[in-house]
Amino acid sequence: MLTGKRVRLRALEPADSEAMWRWYHDPEVGRWMNSEPPISLAQNLEKGQNRPRNTFEQMVLGIETLDSRRFIGYVALGDTDFPQGEAILQSIAIGDRDHWGGGYGSDALRVICRYAFEEMGLHRVMLWVVADNTAAVQAYRKVGFVEEGRRREAFRTRGKRYDYLMMGMLSSELR
Repeated sequence: MLTGKRVRLRALEPADSEAMWRWYHDPEVGRWMNSEPPISLAQNLEKGQNRPRNTFEQMVLGIETLDSRRFIGYVALGDTDFPQGEAILQSIAIGDRDHWGGGYGSDALRVICRYAFEEMGLHRVMLWVVADNTAAVQAYRKVGFVEEGRRREAFRTRGKRYDYLMMGMLSSELR
């Protein structure tokens, strides 16, 4: 198990699908996510039953609290390039709003990056984040990510365009 100070990361279970479906349909949770066409709860439950097995190349892990073992979010690491020693943090979300601002996201970031560096032997983790998503940018910086580039007006939501920041962290920079 991948354990931090506040959270543990674990493989997703089919039972997690209902909570994830609720989060995808919560406008505040999904505000800075790439939108997808809506799917029914039944379709999402089926998707949860047929989820691909996690591999070093592509993994999606549930985030749960250490104290109550409550499922509060997920993190995805993928597009792993072992010859170059890098992977992309594809997404992280604390979907349970009761756990926003409590350091759970930062702890989950530290855990997944520590796993990438120490267990997978990677040298670099990178990500894309909407520049106006200040809470996420702050959490990424807190654990050691630095801005490496910008894609201007590359993200669109609710009829507005925003810049994407490319952020990266080397194995020696994890805080």
